[in-house]
Amino acid sequence: MGQGQQEKVTTSLAGAVGEEISASLAPVDAELERRYPGDPGTRQPVHTVYVPGDVLAADTVRSWGDRALAALDEHAPDAAAFAAVLGLSEELAEPVHARVRAKLEREPIEDLRVDFEDGYGNRPDAEEDEAAARAARIVAEAHRDGTAAPYMGIRMKCMEAPVRARGIRTLDIFLTGLMEAGGLPGGLVLTLPKVTYAEQVTAMARLLDAFEKTHGLEPGRIGFEIQIETSQSILAADGTATVARMIQAAEGRATGLHYGTFDYSACLGVSAAHQASDHPAADHAKAVMQVAAAGTGVRVSDGSTNVLPVGPTAKVHDAWRLHYGLTRRALARAYYQGWDMHPGHIPTRYAAVFAFYREGFEQAAARLSRYANRTGGDVMDEPATAKALSGYLLRGLDCGALDNGEVARLAGLTRADLESFAAPRRGDLTASA
Repeated sequence: MGQGQQEKVTTSLAGAVGEEISASLAPVDAELERRYPGDPGTRQPVHTVYVPGDVLAADTVRSWGDRALAALDEHAPDAAAFAAVLGLSEELAEPVHARVRAKLEREPIEDLRVDFEDGYGNRPDAEEDEAAARAARIVAEAHRDGTAAPYMGIRMKCMEAPVRARGIRTLDIFLTGLMEAGGLPGGLVLTLPKVTYAEQVTAMARLLDAFEKTHGLEPGRIGFEIQIETSQSILAADGTATVARMIQAAEGRATGLHYGTFDYSACLGVSAAHQASDHPAADHAKAVMQVAAAGTGVRVSDGSTNVLPVGPTAKVHDAWRLHYGLTRRALARAYYQGWDMHPGHIPTRYAAVFAFYREGFEQAAARLSRYANRTGGDVMDEPATAKALSGYLLRGLDCGALDNGEVARLAGLTRADLESFAAPRRGDLTASA
């Protein structure tokens, strides 16, 4: 066949065959679209800080930042000292330390949850009523004066019978207070704890639906996180993964699955000394959560450590190393969020996150640049990998580990370019190659 001569293309199937197949798969297409919309593309905070409802104050965010800075000044006063404690390389020591300090000064808490559950306990109704109303006022004022964390909300009591009415009332008081103060703020997050049955999730969805209708809000305006703290939330009595059903039971309102380290471990009989986020039982639960949430747009969060960095410097350093190691371990397993229980945890949270993104961003930027420009390299990346690479860079930008300028310089891509690579859903990946 001569050069330039076109190949003869023939087919055997009538066009009606493909049309019939498409028609038969239409329900599946619709089901995929509904159940697996993909990641929402919004910022995910790197941590959630829990503050009891009676402890919340107007200066809580700033106070945590100041206490974290004071801990740094006392126990690791310069970059070299901080790097020595955490085992950071010489190349990372200064940039990580500088960015941690800047973060603590600018945005010490990314996600603040006012706790009316375990951290608050059972109080007289009048006392909890007042605390919930006060929380609404403080959150609303923080948004008005620009001191709010990017994400703020409450953790109510669960939907189990003994505390159900109390939890519903607290949520109602809080949300109503926000509405009376000017409306629901952006970044509002609610947490439903100790869920055991999918029906409890549906009940929460119905509760929020009723609130939206009462106030004329857009349907679905209010979402919530599901806290995974019981064995029944992972494995149902019939052997199925309850957490997968819970996501669907939320009727599109689920925003996150948060692992509860200590309640879940205790539920399985793990002794107190071994209740930790790296216990095999914890790994199993989070792996099930991760698979159940994949593609649904629901994010997964790790739990916390209860080892607090307090006391003599040697003890603080031990706690810092533990927290840093657990956070790095979680990041490698794609758990990009966790809980922090003390201001002293904040320096190592950000150190771990910043080191994670700064260690790999040059390679990630170079690989994504080669992919975008269709140039060669020692790794042949596919669209799915480009999606992961861009997601990695975007997370680094969102938390402050990376700057737009340095990413643009190394990758030759804008943030909009990164978002376009991160956006394709599973069915679009092949087409984008």
